[in-house]
Amino acid sequence: MQITRKLTSVLTTAIAVVGVFAGTAWADALEDIKGAGTIDVGIFSDFPPFSSASADMSIKGYDVDVAQKIADALGVKLNLVGITGQNRIAYLNDDRVDILMSVGYSKERAEAIDFAAAYAPYYIAVIGPAAVKVAGKDDLADKTIAVNRGTLEDTSLTEAAPASATIQRFENYNAVIQAFISGQTELMVVGNDVGAQVLARQDELKPEQKFQLLTSPSHIAVRKGEEGLKKAIDEVVAKMVADGTLDASSQAWLKTPLNPDNLKD
Repeated sequence: MQITRKLTSVLTTAIAVVGVFAGTAWADALEDIKGAGTIDVGIFSDFPPFSSASADMSIKGYDVDVAQKIADALGVKLNLVGITGQNRIAYLNDDRVDILMSVGYSKERAEAIDFAAAYAPYYIAVIGPAAVKVAGKDDLADKTIAVNRGTLEDTSLTEAAPASATIQRFENYNAVIQAFISGQTELMVVGNDVGAQVLARQDELKPEQKFQLLTSPSHIAVRKGEEGLKKAIDEVVAKMVADGTLDASSQAWLKTPLNPDNLKD
């Protein structure tokens, strides 16, 4: 009888412990966010035009617009958490943030995290003055083109450019931009994040995007298995595309209309 009681006690304790761990395993991030009244969003603090400090020192940008829409849709407060490229996956999986902005898809990352909808275009573009007619790769013939040495932009341009194109490689983006603005080169090849800054400031030159060399949109990342949160984010992004909100953010921050094709991997 005494043995039976002891076994019963042990089993009860074991069941309770299993229940605690099971409760943790079955925890739902979406419900946790709503219960807390806050969503913690991992964001790069200095990544213009997607996110950067404004004059009042608050973080603003394309990513912030989208993060705020997600928070509003969930009925919670937005809390921005500064992350880096090195620590962001760990921050997400250690529950220090609920979601991550500006994450490019890769098979390796997909083993550690899940990807919600692509929401931000990221692409490498050829940029030039409106007066210079360039519509495709063949039009790069006999052109001088500035690019940042050793980057994905450099690789993409080198593969695309005809033999007669003159590629001038520089050590940083500031040098690339300066070469283009000063007329040292006719064109430049940069990501749309860098390009947006030039498009916004050079009224006299009237630069424009000519065509794209590579497209790799940014996604919102969630922890593995958080299907409820992923679905909620997908719905917010789909609504922003449908009602023009995402296009408005693209024109405000990226200085170009949103092309939905740029949200396809």
